Amino acid sequence: QVQLVESGGGLVQPGGSLRLSCAASGPIVRTSAMGWYRQGPGKQRDFVATITSAGSTVYADSVKGRFAISRDNAKNTVLLQMNSLKPEDAAVYYCYARISTGTMTNDYWGRGTQVTVSS
Repeated sequence: QVQLVESGGGLVQPGGSLRLSCAASGPIVRTSAMGWYRQGPGKQRDFVATITSAGSTVYADSVKGRFAISRDNAKNTVLLQMNSLKPEDAAVYYCYARISTGTMTNDYWGRGTQVTVSS
């Protein structure tokens, strides 16, 4: 089955950087939108960024100018470069992808990777 696996989370000081990666695997025929959401403690899951297969991007206002999303279509991976991190960026980050397996198209989610921003 289709799986998404995130990596790259960890502990970073305010002002620091992290790069998250998410790889999709399985019987993938086509991957359209890919992106990231995040969920802080006691909060709802919020949109962070998305990228189409053509490379068009959309960002949440809270991360514009600090985060950059990119993807490798051949490898079915999506990256999130996070710079100038703030304590309020701390959350579990989830990647998602809209994937067609040939018989159906669904949104798939990873299990999340923890990002902690603290001095």
